[in-house]
Amino acid sequence: MAGHGSKKVIYAALAGNGLIAITKFIGASITGSSAMLSEAIHSVVDTGNQGLLLYGIKKSQKPKDDRHPFGYGMEIYFWAFVVAIVIFAVGSGVSIYEGIHKLNHPEDIKSPHINYIILSLAMIFEGVAWYIAYKEFNKLRGKASFIDAVRHSKDPTVFTVLFEDSAAMLGLIVAFIGILASSSLGVTWADGAASVLIGVILAGTAILLAYETKGLLIGEAASPKITADIKSIIDKRQSILHVNELRSMHMGPNDIILAISIDFKDDMTAVEVESQIADLEKEIKSKYPEMKHLFIEVQKKDDHDADENTNQATV
Repeated sequence: MAGHGSKKVIYAALAGNGLIAITKFIGASITGSSAMLSEAIHSVVDTGNQGLLLYGIKKSQKPKDDRHPFGYGMEIYFWAFVVAIVIFAVGSGVSIYEGIHKLNHPEDIKSPHINYIILSLAMIFEGVAWYIAYKEFNKLRGKASFIDAVRHSKDPTVFTVLFEDSAAMLGLIVAFIGILASSSLGVTWADGAASVLIGVILAGTAILLAYETKGLLIGEAASPKITADIKSIIDKRQSILHVNELRSMHMGPNDIILAISIDFKDDMTAVEVESQIADLEKEIKSKYPEMKHLFIEVQKKDDHDADENTNQATV
């Protein structure tokens, strides 16, 4: 499930976008700016998306049952994917439509100074929300690069909000330039063009989010570091001859299924093997509490290799 830090990021973004959306709609209704209307729609979409992420977190915390024996952790991945769809279909689609309409029917912007004030305030609010999301993301990524951190992150809530806020900041800059060019320089089509460009920014954000959450939805393994640590724990035990296989999959940001196939020494009794398995489970879960489901199979290496060859032959 997503942690407390994730919720803090979402609540900050929810509060900021909700207030910003109201002020943008007021500004758009007074001035008639297409770019401002697109930004208002953008903020409404972002506000709704934060609500979807919070709903996803709540659903992911449901206890396991007979129909879902591994719990509901992947709910957060599903709702993060829905967020990407909403950004693309609603945010991007409406912004591009509104921009094209304004390009075909350009109008002068009334009282542009109102837009400047609203956009300036929005930049401050969005900047605060972006900083909170970026600060939390930095905690999670550690020393990894930004791109690697996003690619390997198992908690989509933080990078989703960070991407949304980044797109929002970029959209505000585009809207400001479009309104300025339209009202001060007499380039009447600039306002509509800014609206289209905002839609393109949202579409790009949606595609990126969809791509990242798709991998989580279809199942991603634990990080290479965790896998290497677990192998190291196993290799230290003299009773184990070989690790035939080690497979893992995230069922949620902090919920991992781990399946291990191990070849123990032949002279060990069943009681000794059971004791070793119990100790191994305890040690792994002690170091990695997110290993909520741990399965250890005892199998000779030759038998395991034979099974693998058979499976590959039938594919």
